[in-house]
Amino acid sequence: MRVISGSQKGTVLKAVPGMGTRPTTDKVKEAVFNMIGPYFKKGLGLDLYAGSGGLGIEALSRGMDKMIFVDKDPKALQTVKTNLAKCGFKTRSEVYRNDAERALKVLAKRGLAFDAVFLDPPYKKQKLAALLEFIAANHLLVENGYVVCEHDAGLSMPENIGNLITYKIAKYGITGITIYTNKGDEGNGEDRNLPGKF
Repeated sequence: MRVISGSQKGTVLKAVPGMGTRPTTDKVKEAVFNMIGPYFKKGLGLDLYAGSGGLGIEALSRGMDKMIFVDKDPKALQTVKTNLAKCGFKTRSEVYRNDAERALKVLAKRGLAFDAVFLDPPYKKQKLAALLEFIAANHLLVENGYVVCEHDAGLSMPENIGNLITYKIAKYGITGITIYTNKGDEGNGEDRNLPGKF
């Protein structure tokens, strides 16, 4: 597992010890960023099921300003911190131990809105639709931002959820990717990604 492109291209990332975490393959990761980037001039991102932090670190390497990493597994969080340090991204990140639902509630209370959200939950415990509904209802995605959902290839995702509409759908073996974008609404027209709110 490595950083594919950007400032840390080629950096090898540590994997989470054990078999409980399924890292996104380099092939899928490259495909995802080709669909939503491939590079960024700025932005705030959220890696909600961080695992080793591979998706969020890839976003930072490709120009995202800052990333918030969330996972409830202590081993995963330690791996994220190790990988961030290796890439020199510690000052551009926040790392939290929490479950996805609680984390989203905390982030909503902080008034944050993200340019990119990565949802890669364990395939056997998928709650993607509920998480997307919360993201849409609480305006956690900026207008024209993206939510990237990684899921079992056999899972059919809703076409629209609130102000989130399907942008891209792809399958890579057993892995399915559904990307949503925010079409915008009256409650999400302002830029809440202001310095000092991170």
